[in-house]
Amino acid sequence: MIDVHRLDRENLERAYGLDSQRLLPWPELNAPFEGAWCVLRPHTTSTPHAHHEYEIFIAVCGTATLIVDGEPHPFTEGDVVRLPPGSTHCVTNDGDEDFEYYGVWWDAEMSAQFTARHEASTS
Repeated sequence: MIDVHRLDRENLERAYGLDSQRLLPWPELNAPFEGAWCVLRPHTTSTPHAHHEYEIFIAVCGTATLIVDGEPHPFTEGDVVRLPPGSTHCVTNDGDEDFEYYGVWWDAEMSAQFTARHEASTS
């Protein structure tokens, strides 16, 4: 049996200067990562930030610029980007359409919690 977690475009939440829907809470999902669907509106820039987690961004539709530690990088539909822990990053959408991407992040603590939940569910 599969579970489908639907995107609710009408109720996206504002975070880091963009609109998003977090992957969690999703009680049925036991994963060693977290994630969010992100929508960056035209002519806006997400809030620059850095964190200790590992992260990847998957560009879903549109074209933007990913700025990592002050360096701009083209970021377009189909691109997958790995962001090192501690890197300061933001996304700029200079276009006239929404730019959409999915962010996934993880760290050692998330992995350990996943392992503990997994082992408890199989005992």
